[in-house]
Amino acid sequence: MQNTKQISEPSQCDQAKYEYKKTSYTEIYKVLQTLRQDEVLCDIKLETDDGGVIFGHKVVLASASPYFLAMFTNFLEKDQDLVAIRQLDSSALHLLIDFIYFGKISITETNVQILLPASNLLQFQEVKNACCDFLEAQLCPTNVIGIIALADLHSCTKLLASSELYFQQHFSDVIEGEEFLGLSSEQVVKLISSDELIAPSEEKVCKVFESVIRWVKHDLDSRKQILPQLMEHVRLPLTSKDYILKNVVDEPLLNNCFKCKYYVYEALHFHLPKSEELITTPHNIPTKRRQPGGTHKIILVGGGRGINNKILDSTEWYDPKINQWQTGPKMIAPRYAGVLAVVNDNFVLCLGGRNSESTLQSVDGIDLYSDSPHWRPTYDMLIKRWAFAVGVINNYIYVVGGHDGNSFLDNAEVCNCRTREWHTISNMSTKRAGHGLGVLNNLLYAVGGNDSEQRLSSVECYHPSLNKWTPIADMCVRRSAVGVGVLDNVLYAVGGWDGYQVWSSVEAYSPSTGVWTTIPEMHLCRSDPGVAVLGDLLYVIGGHDGVSFLDSVESYNPKTNKWTMITATMNVARSFAGAVAIDVPRYFKTC
Repeated sequence: MQNTKQISEPSQCDQAKYEYKKTSYTEIYKVLQTLRQDEVLCDIKLETDDGGVIFGHKVVLASASPYFLAMFTNFLEKDQDLVAIRQLDSSALHLLIDFIYFGKISITETNVQILLPASNLLQFQEVKNACCDFLEAQLCPTNVIGIIALADLHSCTKLLASSELYFQQHFSDVIEGEEFLGLSSEQVVKLISSDELIAPSEEKVCKVFESVIRWVKHDLDSRKQILPQLMEHVRLPLTSKDYILKNVVDEPLLNNCFKCKYYVYEALHFHLPKSEELITTPHNIPTKRRQPGGTHKIILVGGGRGINNKILDSTEWYDPKINQWQTGPKMIAPRYAGVLAVVNDNFVLCLGGRNSESTLQSVDGIDLYSDSPHWRPTYDMLIKRWAFAVGVINNYIYVVGGHDGNSFLDNAEVCNCRTREWHTISNMSTKRAGHGLGVLNNLLYAVGGNDSEQRLSSVECYHPSLNKWTPIADMCVRRSAVGVGVLDNVLYAVGGWDGYQVWSSVEAYSPSTGVWTTIPEMHLCRSDPGVAVLGDLLYVIGGHDGVSFLDSVESYNPKTNKWTMITATMNVARSFAGAVAIDVPRYFKTC
């Protein structure tokens, strides 16, 4: 009998699909763990300074860390089976490599001090965040100062904010601890000058004053000369008159210091009845009440060339909150093609460059925290340079390439801001002047420039712990006199000149992709512009369009992928100028 049952067919010839998903990768990782323990199929050995050697698989390490991904794809280490990892404790490296293979790590009070810097260096963001969470949970008056220093050193933004807030809220308890006595003068000034500081009943009992005297007496011989600078931030007039008479007037440290005695006089004068006042008390730091809310950022530009090729000694600054440019402190002497660099948000250095006669080796600095900030000479570079580039990593200032007045340079040097000493580092593979330098993930990227024979599209990367330069992908076009900035882990090459035309085009590089991509062009062509990052925007300032010096500014927003002209123009059109973002100094008028 014939079977009449019909098998239904799909109305359309859709391709059937069945997906199967593995529910766990446990077995795979068990195999990888065994292979590593038995040193089977391992294609990399990592050696630390203390002689420790750790085996692994490049593909596994690269999949877990952008640091290793870059090392094994873009750097010379991709063809090596033994790599030296400098400035790293072997036990910390063991813990991090085990974390890759086992997926867990134990953070303790003992190992967090080595795990945090190691995870920061090797870009293990998960572990770095876990270390920060652990330290934040451990905050107490006896360790908060050390945690602040650790968070600041390793760019732990959230931990730094929470630990500084803890310090401000528990100031009276913190200053009683031994950590406070071990602080440097710069650290004490930073902490006691904060507007966020909370000291109970400041008008009755000046905890800030007591902490300063206690800190100075802890090492009297070396610290007594710092006392006037510290007393500036005590805000003594805001304590009661009775407190000043009973606890301050007879303090020997103050009586032996002319400037300190002035602060005492000023405080007493502040409490005189208005009819008895002989002079008007200035509205300065000692009489300024602390105002929680903190400061905001501005852009400072300085020097350069202007209209009629005039070499400039002027500075000016831009406040995005009020959309205005205002005049800043005049530099010691005119210079162009030097570089501005900022350390600790408000100490600005102007390095090298040229004047009307010669190439400069000098470095001038200005402390914008001071009451009357002015430029003053600091410590010279090893080599005179102009058209060079600068990057700052953890308060180390790297100076790269340029021209010494006779020849193009491939050499580089670094300054330790704490010791104020310069020393050389490895040379670049190419001579470069008119290039840009970006700092991304604690690596330096030298972008474009001119090698005396041609404008360059090449880019190379410097790893401080390896003291080595390595080529990366070329840009899409040749760019000398290029501006470079870093925003949200992306490196931007802005404008420049290829020997024939000035560019308005912009390229972006992300280490995760390893390639340069074009983004929308600027509104104007610009060579030798200043570049600064403020908030979520990349600002490009001034420059030369091939005909004229520019006073205009435009900003790029990566979220909208658009350029916007800033309606406020600079007071002076300038190219070859330096530009940096800084905390707004208190003496700058922002309204």
